[in-house]
Amino acid sequence: MKTQVAIIGGGPAGMLLSEILHRAGIHSVVLEQRSREYVLSRIRAGVLEQGTVDVLRANGLGERMDREGHAHDGMKIVWAGRDSFFIDVNKHLGKRFMAYGQTNIQEDLFAAADRRNAAVLTEAEDVQPMDVTTDRPYVTFRYRGEAMRMDCDFIAGCDGFHGVSRKAIPANVLREFEKVYPFGWLGILSKTPPLPDIVYANHPRGFALASMRNPTLSRYYIQVPLDTKIEDWSDDRFWSELKMRYPRELADAIVTGPSIEKSIAPLRSFVAEPMRHGRLFLAGDAAHIVPPTGAKGLNLAVSDVFYLSRALAAFYGQGTTALLDNYSDMALRRVWSSVRTSWYLTNLLHRFPGASDFDQRAQEYELEYLKSSHHAQAALAEQYAGLPFEEAA
Repeated sequence: MKTQVAIIGGGPAGMLLSEILHRAGIHSVVLEQRSREYVLSRIRAGVLEQGTVDVLRANGLGERMDREGHAHDGMKIVWAGRDSFFIDVNKHLGKRFMAYGQTNIQEDLFAAADRRNAAVLTEAEDVQPMDVTTDRPYVTFRYRGEAMRMDCDFIAGCDGFHGVSRKAIPANVLREFEKVYPFGWLGILSKTPPLPDIVYANHPRGFALASMRNPTLSRYYIQVPLDTKIEDWSDDRFWSELKMRYPRELADAIVTGPSIEKSIAPLRSFVAEPMRHGRLFLAGDAAHIVPPTGAKGLNLAVSDVFYLSRALAAFYGQGTTALLDNYSDMALRRVWSSVRTSWYLTNLLHRFPGASDFDQRAQEYELEYLKSSHHAQAALAEQYAGLPFEEAA
């Protein structure tokens, strides 16, 4: 087999890259380890930055999002069950967010790939990028029991944190930064109308988050210890604990119902540098993980893909390698900005085991400062909205 760009990973990053490259006249093949049904069953984030929304619309992927998604202006923060304020991103920056689930985006990407009869090989096993530092890289894999080789010009590693792509970068080249947090999030998805705003809560019992997927689908989280067992948490116990972490008027407004998905996620920050090695380029979770506190993971995958697709289009269209050469540095500037924002919000809103009275009081007065300062709210709004995409040099 032969293609211009071999894409390892059929999640949102890999499928979006394939779609944008197709629109630029660049051929790609997507290799996905799992089945399509498995990929579509993964429940992930659903808060899209304005830049992500713009990229999806520009590539013919906005019709269903605009019809079913829920636009909103920012986020509300409440703490200790009493005080609250709203970070109005629209007021400060003229930008909005869109609540639209990653599963929906994945469905839209598969549908677009089907319409153009794209080369998407699911259940591809033993995928390995080879000779990535030469001008003739290739990928080996097994497909339907047969050993295969695919020659290509470039390889895009979009196969997530546990994928093979990052492992192809030698240890003496790759530098990894990681912070593991001493708690996790227990989350549920329910077919109930959400609160009108995304609401973060800092409470003595722990962090909580009220989010949304669409007008009839809600996503809620609570902070839990790392050794929490999901089978110990009935729906009734979850709803009771969630409501205790919100002020009375918000708690009373939460509509409860049976969960349709329940999961526990540990929190970590992770960044791999560089995001390029020879003709191998990392994008999305293969290169970075952020705590979901800042709703940045999916949005960073989209910005990576935007930069990489633009760089590949410049290579095939104008024969220039400048954007490919700058890809890692450009992508990492936005990555680290989002990592810092997620780290800040995680520290601001969670109760940390072993925190001293000083730590707790300082956290409370940081919240007081945010509530009282227009400039502080504007700065947080800018970070929460995500940096604008850099122009091509």
